[in-house]
Amino acid sequence: MEFAHSPRTQDLIKRVRQFMRERIAPVEAEVLQAQRAAAHGGDWTRWQIAPAVETLKAEARAAGLWNLFLPDAELGAGLSNVEYAPLAEEMGRSFLAPEIFNCNAPDTGNMEVLWKYGSDEQKARWLTPLLNGEIRSAFCMTEPDVASSDATNMQATAVLDGDEVVINGKKWWSTGIGHPNCRFVIFMGLSDPEANRHQQHSMVLVPLDAPGVTIQRMLPVFSEYDEPYGHGEVHFDNVRVPKSNLIKGIGKGFEIAQGRLGPGRIHHCMRCIGAAERALELLIERGLTRVAFGKPLLQLGGNRERIADLRIAIDQARLLTLFAAWKVDKIGVHAALTEISAIKVVAPNVLEQVVSEAIQIHGGAGLSNDFPLTALYATARVLRLADGPDAVHRGMIARVELGKFGSLVKQAGVRA
Repeated sequence: MEFAHSPRTQDLIKRVRQFMRERIAPVEAEVLQAQRAAAHGGDWTRWQIAPAVETLKAEARAAGLWNLFLPDAELGAGLSNVEYAPLAEEMGRSFLAPEIFNCNAPDTGNMEVLWKYGSDEQKARWLTPLLNGEIRSAFCMTEPDVASSDATNMQATAVLDGDEVVINGKKWWSTGIGHPNCRFVIFMGLSDPEANRHQQHSMVLVPLDAPGVTIQRMLPVFSEYDEPYGHGEVHFDNVRVPKSNLIKGIGKGFEIAQGRLGPGRIHHCMRCIGAAERALELLIERGLTRVAFGKPLLQLGGNRERIADLRIAIDQARLLTLFAAWKVDKIGVHAALTEISAIKVVAPNVLEQVVSEAIQIHGGAGLSNDFPLTALYATARVLRLADGPDAVHRGMIARVELGKFGSLVKQAGVRA
C-alpha cells in the first residue's frame, strides 16, 4: 500500500481546502443558524435551501469540484476509493460541504447504485438529474416495527403484480426525505419470502409524488431535525410503480446493498475523521485561550495526555480506513468485509470520544449551539447505529475470524 497521495489527489485536496476556507466557512454559521430557526417552526414542508448554498454549488461545479465520489471519469472525477477518501475527510469538517460538492449521503450511495445497477431508462430519469445536483433522494430500508439491525426482518413488501410493483409498509430514518428537492426514494422490501434468505428482497425506485406515499413526520435527533434534510417516517399504502422501476430485478436487494454500503461506509468513516480533526482543533484552541486556577486549561488535569491519546486514535482510524479503501480498490468489497466493518465501528467511536473531550474543555459553551460540538456528537452517535450498529459489525468480524479455525470451531460446537 502506497501511503503518499497521488499528485491529482494532492491537487484536489488543496483546492477543496481552499474552497472550504474561502467560500464555505464565511457563510456556514449563518446558514446553519437560519436553517435551525426554520426547523423549530415545526413545519418541515416549509424548509428551504439557502440561496448561498445554491450559489456555492454552482461555483463548486464550475471549479471542477463536483461528483468527486464517483469512480467514472465521464460522469464524475474517476477517483478510486483511496484517492477520494482524503477528500471525504476534508468535507467532514463542514456540515454544508458535502452537498455543495454534490457528495452528500444518501445521494452518493443512490447515485452509485444507479450507476452500477440501473437501466438506461433509470439513469436518464434519476441518475442524470442527481449528478447535476437538480434533485435529491432518500433510501428507505429501516422499519419502525422490527429490529432493523437484522435486515432480513423487513416486513415492508415490494411484490410483482403483472407489469407493476405493489409497495406496502412503513419505513423510518429515511435521511434526506425532508429536503425540498427530494424527488424519489430507493425502497427495499420483501418480494419472495420463500426464496433463499438473501434473495427475498428487492430494491425499487419510488417517486415521492406516487399515490399512496405519505411522509408522516420528521424524526428529531437529540431534539434537532437536521434541516433541510431530515429523517422521515414514510408510509407506503398500495403504491404502484412500473415493473421497470425495479433495480436489476426481483430478489437482488441484498446484492445491491453490499455493493452500495462498502464505498459508502468508507465515505462515512473518512467524514468522521475530518469531523474529529475539527473537534480536536476546537479543543486545543479553547484549552490554550481559557485560563483556570492561573493556568491555561490544557495545563490542567491530564489534558495534554488526552490530546496525545486523541491524536493517536484519529491517526489509527484514518490508517485503518485507508487500508479498507485500498483493499476494496484492489480486490473488491467482499474481500474487505472485515476491514469495512472494523472502520464502521472505529471511526464513529473515535469521533464520539474526541467530541466528548472537546465538549468537556468548552464547559457549558460546548453544550450550546455557539459551537458545532453538539451537532458533531449527534453525528457520531447516529453513525454508531446507521448502516449497521456496532454490535452487528463486531459480530461479522468475529464470524470471519472464527471461520479461520474451522475444525476447532466445529469441535467446540461454536457457530462461526
